This record gives sequence, C-alpha cells and structure tokens, in this order.
Amino acid sequence: MTENQSTDSTQRAFIAAIDQGTTSSRCIIFDKDGRTVGVDQKEHEQIFPKPGWVEHDAVEIWNNVQEVVDGAVRQAGISTDDVKAIGITNQRETTVLWDKNTGEPVHNALVWQDTRTDALCKELGRNVGQDRFRRETGLPLASYFAGPKIRWLLDNVEGLRERAARGEILFGTMDSWVIWNLTGGVDGGVHVTDVTNASRTMLMNLHELDWDERICASMDIPMEVLPEIKSSAEVYGTAASGALAGIPVASALGDQQAALFGQTCFATGEGKSTYGTGTFLLMNTGSEPINSYNGLLTTVGYRIGDQDPVYALEGSIAVTGSLVQWMRDQMGLISTAAEIETLASSVEDNGGTYFVPAFSGLFAPYWRPDARGVITGLTRYVTKAHLARAVLEATAWQTREIVDAMTKDSGVELTALKVDGGMTSNNLLMQNISDVLDTPVVRPMVSETTCLGAAYAAGLAVGFWPDTDALRANWRRAAEWTPRMDAAVRDREYKNWLKAVERTMGWIEEEN
Repeated sequence: MTENQSTDSTQRAFIAAIDQGTTSSRCIIFDKDGRTVGVDQKEHEQIFPKPGWVEHDAVEIWNNVQEVVDGAVRQAGISTDDVKAIGITNQRETTVLWDKNTGEPVHNALVWQDTRTDALCKELGRNVGQDRFRRETGLPLASYFAGPKIRWLLDNVEGLRERAARGEILFGTMDSWVIWNLTGGVDGGVHVTDVTNASRTMLMNLHELDWDERICASMDIPMEVLPEIKSSAEVYGTAASGALAGIPVASALGDQQAALFGQTCFATGEGKSTYGTGTFLLMNTGSEPINSYNGLLTTVGYRIGDQDPVYALEGSIAVTGSLVQWMRDQMGLISTAAEIETLASSVEDNGGTYFVPAFSGLFAPYWRPDARGVITGLTRYVTKAHLARAVLEATAWQTREIVDAMTKDSGVELTALKVDGGMTSNNLLMQNISDVLDTPVVRPMVSETTCLGAAYAAGLAVGFWPDTDALRANWRRAAEWTPRMDAAVRDREYKNWLKAVERTMGWIEEEN
C-alpha cells in the first residue's frame, strides 16, 4: 500500500483480473479508481509440432495462473478479505478438451493461430462456401474459430468421440478452463463460458445467445461437451483455493471485447482500436447484431447480467507494429522502434510514396491472400524519412478502411476512436489517424484496458461499482488528437492509397 492510501475498509477494497493471453498469463489488482496496485506475469511455452500448427500446454497455463494470482496479491500487500471479486479475460478461440473426472486435458490446447482445420473448413462449407453459418454466427468458416478445432480433436484423438458420447469430456476456450479449475476442478468446478467467448466458437446463435443445435449437428459436435453460456458479468462461482479462496468469480470476456469494455465504449458508435503487432478494431453497434457485407466479423461486445446484449463489428489488420519492426530488423533504416517518429517528423509529407504492407495478403476488408506488399510512387526525391512517414501512414489508412467498412455495414458514424497498445506512444501516428478518420483519437491513462475491462465487469456483478456511469467517470484521458488535415488533401491522399492497394492484388498466381 502507498502511504496516502487510507487503511479504512472502504479504501482497502480491490478487484483482481486474470488475463490468460496468447504468450503469457498475468494478474492485475485494481482499486476503486481503476488504478493498478499489484501485478504479476509469467510466459508459457509456444509449441509448434508442424508448420501452421500452434499448441499450448493447458496444465502449464493453469499452474502459471495460480502463480501470478498469488504473486499479484503478494505484491499489492493485501489480504484475501480485501478482494471483492475476480474477473477473467482470455486469448479467444484457443480450444481445450479435458476429462471431467480427472481434470487432465486430452491433448494440448489448439491455439487460435493454428491452421490445421483449413481443409476441414473447406469441407464444412460444402457448396455454400465460407458463409455457410455466417447468418447465425456472424463468422465466416475459418480455421481461426473454436468449433472446427473441437471437431478436429474428436476426429484425431483416439477414443475421444466415444468418451465424449459417454459424457466424460468437457470443452472450453481458456476462460472456461481457468474458471473450471479456479472453482474446484474435479471437486465441483463450474463449467461455463460467457457470450463473448461463445460467439467465437462458430457454434452459438448470435440472436438466441445459445448453442445452435443445427450447426453442432453439421459439425458433428456433441452438445454434451459444451459449457453453459452466461453473461459477461455475473457470479459464476467462488475460488476454491489459493490466495483468493472464497472470492466470487464474477466476469469473463474475450480479450478484444474486454478492451472495448475497459475503454468504456458503452454507446453505439463508440469504438476502440488496439495497436500492436497487428490491429483489432471493435465498434459498439448496439443491441442488434449487424451482418457484415464488407469483410468484418459480427460478435457479441458484452452482456451485463440479464440486460440486453451489446453487439460489435470487428475488423483486423495483419501488419501494423510489425511493419515498424521490419523497417528496424530487416531494412536497418532505424535502430529502435521509437526512432521512426523522429525520422518521419523530419519531413512535411510522404513525398508521394505509399507503402501497403500486404506481407501475408490483405486482411479486412479485402481478405485477399494473393496480395503482396508494395511501395508505390517512388522518385529520386524520396528519402528514408519519406518512407518512414509512409510506414506510419499505412497504419492510419488501413484503420480508415476498417472504419469505412463499419460505417457501410452499420450506418453508424464512429464518434471517437479510443486507442490502446504499444503503438499509441507514437504521437505522430495518433495525429495521422485522427487526420485520416476526421475523428478525435483518445488515449486513456490506464493502458491495461484488457485487464481493466475484466475488472470492471466483475466489479459491476458484485456491486463494487454501481453502474456503467461510474465506470465512465473513472475513465481518464491521457491525451487526445483532433483532425487538422484539410478535407481536399484527405480525399486526394485516400484516393492515392486505394490506388496503391489495388497494385498489391493478384501478385501470387493461384497454384494447384
């Protein structure tokens, strides 16, 4: 505790958030003002049995979760009685099946990045293709999602289908696995998931918020293995052991939805963008799911208790922060990531150069695996500073394309973009995004928006915070950028960007 924190009981009240991520697990303890008072983190092994296959050891992850919870509580210098609830957020789509009598996973967890179900997804598409289940689920048939991963395990682990039919096997995304173990495991562990994680399985009907029997039958997945679907903020059970034994487990949200919640995007048209290696942009679209005809995913944003669910549109960009790394590591044009801002700021504009980083094809809104990266508009005038500027502008223009697709799908204009992630420390980039979107861009004080979202949802469930208005009041702006670009310049530059994007397509000829 810091000296100025009172020791009276109202001040000594906290929420713990567990973030089970793709590369590590961590626990953060938050106070009533949403400030961090304790944190611990531990990485786990990435397992690559074959090209395109990515696995995690679910037992290692559960052991790490227990360690970081103990570590964060110890670091905060608090007792179990001071913690009022536990929230969970997690890497989405990663799939684990385990024996409910022994608690042993039947196989390593299949990670969201794993592509072994590509052929299965084509087969499941039949004559309809990747949109076969989109109307019900909001998702295209892709190896990304959990449903086909369950089917692969049932088909490929010896005797598993028979064990599942006998009711011995449980399925979960990582939220379910952590909650089941946290609430007792084989001794009465609760088998649940929340609507946001369920909406990434391709087995949940977005309109009913329940498992879709027809789709489960089409994928040949027995419904007995599936967890019960709950809201994102309610008490699922209580922790059975460890530093937080006896504390209610009261929220679960997939990581990108947790960031949307942590950024307090509670009104239709509010959106957040997480700028990391790649970028995930989610926009709150209100209480009705909106089907995308422009290359986006429809997903559940969150659901608080028995209130109506809130839906979102999601767009992903493959290459943003990794383009800066490429400039540093492969090209040697900068020696640190931070240097790109200084270099790009030394020139007024891009010198007529546009860089489209379609290194592994184009993601949303195009979904063109045949595209490859291009730099266009090169003349003798162009310097490495112009290139640096074009690199930053690539992230801004790709954001603009996602936002345009969201507006087309929803008819809702983005009112402001709340940002988080490592790239948000680049002020020139943030100004650039505001300019090309013609919208304010806002960065919050607390950068750990994923954990904060899980903490907020758990706190609401137990009355730690009274309502979402209190969370809004808690949200504090660290910086804001407003548009400064002339409309005519914006339109001209966007037109040139789209021309450059066109040049990337059809580069890879289709091979048998």
